[in-house]
Formats: sequence, C-alpha cells, structure tokens
Amino acid sequence: MDETSASTIKEEQAYRVLARKYRPHSFDHLIGQEAMVQTLTNAFKLNRIAQAYMLTGVRGVGKTTTARILARSLNYETDSVKKPSIDMPEFGFHCQAIINSSHIDVHEMDAASHTSIDDIREIVEAVKYKPASARYKVYIIDEVHMLSKSAFNGLLKTLEEPPEHVKFIFATTEIRKVPITVLSRCQRFDLRRIEAKEMISFLEGIAQKEDVQVEKEALSLVARVSEGSVRDALSLLDQAIAHGNGVVTGEEMRAMLGLADRARIIDLFDHLMSGRIKEALTEVKAQIDIGAEPQIILSDLMEFTHLVTTAKLTNGVPSAMALAELEKQKAEEFSTNLSVRVLNRTWQILLKGIEEVTLAQKAAMALDMIMVKLAYVADLPTPDEALKLIQQMKEGSIPVSNPQNVSLHSSGLPVARSHLGAHRGGGVQAIEMGETTPETQLDVQQESGIRPRPTLSTSNSKPRPIEKPIEAKKKPALILNRFEDLIALADEKRDLPMRSQLENFVQLISFENGRIEFSLAEKAPHNLVNDLKNRLKEWTGASWAVALSREGGAEPLRFQREEEERQRTKDAEEDPIVSAVLKQFPGSRIVNVTFHENDSHDNVINEPEDEKEDT
Repeated sequence: MDETSASTIKEEQAYRVLARKYRPHSFDHLIGQEAMVQTLTNAFKLNRIAQAYMLTGVRGVGKTTTARILARSLNYETDSVKKPSIDMPEFGFHCQAIINSSHIDVHEMDAASHTSIDDIREIVEAVKYKPASARYKVYIIDEVHMLSKSAFNGLLKTLEEPPEHVKFIFATTEIRKVPITVLSRCQRFDLRRIEAKEMISFLEGIAQKEDVQVEKEALSLVARVSEGSVRDALSLLDQAIAHGNGVVTGEEMRAMLGLADRARIIDLFDHLMSGRIKEALTEVKAQIDIGAEPQIILSDLMEFTHLVTTAKLTNGVPSAMALAELEKQKAEEFSTNLSVRVLNRTWQILLKGIEEVTLAQKAAMALDMIMVKLAYVADLPTPDEALKLIQQMKEGSIPVSNPQNVSLHSSGLPVARSHLGAHRGGGVQAIEMGETTPETQLDVQQESGIRPRPTLSTSNSKPRPIEKPIEAKKKPALILNRFEDLIALADEKRDLPMRSQLENFVQLISFENGRIEFSLAEKAPHNLVNDLKNRLKEWTGASWAVALSREGGAEPLRFQREEEERQRTKDAEEDPIVSAVLKQFPGSRIVNVTFHENDSHDNVINEPEDEKEDT
C-alpha cells in the first residue's frame, strides 16, 4: 500500500460526526444559553458555587456538554490560574481529560443503566475520599430521573451536606420525574431551545468550515425540523451533506426528510379554508405521491395555522421567526380574512386528526377524511355568528323575502347570498331556518350536483306537532383516575387476558380519565391498542383516547412490582435486627415484607407456619 492510500484510510477512520466534531468545549462556544452563562459567571466571581446543579431541557439541547464544561470550569487550573473560572482561554492541566471523559476525579454515570441503590452507595462511599489530582471530585449523572426511588433517597443526605471537595451535576429531560426533595437541594438551570435564526446562523458557520454549499432554504428546513435541538440539527445536516454529495438544496432536503413543499402546504390550507374539497384531496394525493408522510402534512398544517393565529393576534408575523417571504405574506393575508374562532376550530380538528392518523391502519385514507371534515366545517359559522345572523334576519337587516338572496349550501343548509364572505374571505354563511310564514318564505335554488330540500309549505293547515323522542336514561360514565384503577377494573370484569397484557406490555407515559398514552414492550400483542379501546368503551360507557407513542415510557407494572419486592427484601436484610435474626437462625430467609403503621420497624419477616415450627 502506498503512502497516499494509507493517509486516505487514516482520514476516513478518523472521521467524526458533526455533532461530536463541533461540540463546545467552553462557555464561549455554547450558543443560546446566555442567561445560564451570566449566572454562573457572577457566581464564580463571587465564589458562590453551589454544591449541586440540575440541568434540564429537551434532547440535544446541550445538557451533557454543559455538564462537562462546568466540570472543566470547576477544576480549571493553569500556571497562573489557581481557582474555578468560567473564562478558559486555553486548556488547563485537567481540561483535555475532562473533555474526553477520562479524568480520574470526574465521574460520569448514566442513570438509565445504573438505577439501583447499589450504584448510589458506591458514590456515597467514594465521596469520603479527596480527589486524586483535581480541585473537586465531580459526579455527572445523566438522565437522573431514571434512578429508582430508593436510589434517590440514598442520595439525599450526601446531596444536602456533601464534603467541600465534591460537586454534583445532574442532567434530565424529565424534570417532573425528579423528586422535589432532590430539586430543592440543587441549583436548577433550564436550557432553552435554540431559536430558528440563531440555529441557521450556527449551521451556516458549520457549512463554511466543512466547505459545503447549503441553500438557505435547506438550513431553514433543518432548523424547523430539529425543533431547537442542536444535536438533531447537526445530525440532519451531516446526513444532508452525504445525501447531496457536498451540495445541499431545499428540494433535496425536503425529499430526504419526507416533507411537503411549504408553498404547497399553504395552497392546501387555502383550499381547505375555502371549502374546495376536490382541490384539497388532489393536493394531498400529490404530496403523498412525492413522499410526504400523512402525519407530517397535518403537522405542517398545524404549524401554519399557528402562524396565522399568531399573526392575527400580534398584528403581523413576529420578526424573530425565520420564515420565507411567501409564508409571511400569506400568513398575514389569511389572518385578515379568518376569525380566531375558525382558526381555533381548525387547530382542534388537526390536533385530533394526528391522533386518528397515527392509530389508523391506513393513514392516507384517514388523512383524506380529515381533509373532508376540515373543508366542510371551515366555511360554516360558529354558533355565536349563526345566532347573530338569525337576529339580523329577524330585525330585517338581512332581506330574506327575495329568493335571489338565498341558495343552498353543500351541507344542505340555506345560505344568505348577501352575506357571502362575511364569515371570511370567499366563504359562505349557513343558517338552519326554523318556522316560516308566507311573508318570509324562502325559495331554495338548486346548485350544481346538489339536491335541494322540499319547498317550505305556506298552507294554512296546522303544522303537525313534532313528537319529542323519549330520551333513555344514560348510565353515568365510570371514572378512572389511575392506571391501577384500570387494572382493578379488568380484574373486576374477570378479563384476565387484558389484565395480563396491561401489566406485562404497557409502558405508561400518561394517564387521565378519558385518555391514556403509552408505548409497548417487546412481544406485545399487535391488537392490544384496539382491544383496550373497545374494552374501555364497554366498561366505562365513554370513548377513550388511546394514544400509542414510540417514546419509551415507564417499565411495565409487573416489572415495577418485582423490582419493589426485591428492593424491600434487600432493605429488610440490611436492617440490624433482621440481620441478627438471620444470623441466629442459619438457613432462615425472608419470605415476605409488609409494612404496618404502628410497628416500630418497617421491615417484618413473615415465615410460613411449617417453617416456623421447624425453627
């Protein structure tokens, strides 16, 4: 092998992804977290350094990177600097090892794989000893919310009164799962998402350093899809560079991400708001044919609906948003013609539609039906607007005696032509008419393809009284406030297969009456979601929203109970009195652990009767 080939292979092996290659090593290079940097700078200057820090934020926002930079600042030391410092113009004695996660006094632990009390006991024992070479022993615990309850409890005392040479830095994406007793002992920093403009500027700098050509539209798409996560943005840019062979265009980026053209989303929104269902369905099919996902189309429509609503309520599109000129212009136009109630109704339908598309076996069909719903509902008045128009008709401000003023809407409701566009630009008002008199008789004109209702009678004969249907007394819906209540209900209904599936395969994310969200463990039955939805309807008398997520939730209930049982047994074995009993009677063991409020000891040994007699 010649020297050139060997050099090329070495460069290929040394390649690092952009997210690692451009990871910040100091606070000067950390973007979007100015408030946190200012607080830490002042604290270090005043020597008011906390014993523990809690970093929280969405994925990829820089929590672990910030923790390493903070550990470097705490142990920063050069020939001229002998105290903690945020200002680190050059690498100190310990900096490189800390950045590489190889320093003997800076310990990183992933709580997702080290959740037990045993892992915390090791830390509690190790903090007694002073650092080997650095100023502080620093413990970085990532995804700290994954620690078990007993692990958190084991950490509390040390966390409240740690030795002077020890600092803790925690990172989590689920701050609500961290006990308040732990939060109260930490100085908390919420790392915010990076704004679109700042993200685009950052990515432009990376593209220049990598010597690749990237269109501004492509960077805007990356910033929008990454949702403020720097790591996600760099990963997408890395993929786009490889996809485009060094040249990244907006069109290629949309194809790679499965996104629809932004202009086409605006056209689709226009069709829906104008009630043009045929054009809307044609546009949806065209977008799916070029690779757009149904969920992405709905998500883009929601995003544009939010943009129009924001423009309406703030009198224009905020300048902080990184948007194309077309989006700004169209958003302002729609904000002038659409009412807040219509936009809010559109948002609710889209929000529910994403859930329907996710659960549907054929997402494209579900998307079509949602488009139909939007197109037919968009040009109907809200209840208060309908009442207002009815009142105007009673007062005579809207003439109804002239048949030229009335036509039939596609929904089957009479429409006042004189008020076309009053509801929004190009729309129609639809009003359900009640009793009429000869003076206010309406002649319904048939429109193309629509069958009119029969002409309203003006005969002097008395109208036939309307019989009111006898309303059956509905049984009140059963309320379930906890997932455990659902387990108990399945047990009460003697549906043992469903109870077993709930305990073994459901990884719960959230639960409230009427809605449950979870992910599924491996080997879960493929029809569990539909079966559960049917059971809930049957058992509670109400329709439940059963949402299936790809994000991991809590461990299935059976595994949680087994872990708690193991932990109780282990804690009982460590109790001095219990330990003495076990030593006194060799061969004895703990069979069960129960808790009694009036007992002086929480851990109670329950032996079977036959074993007691033998002893």
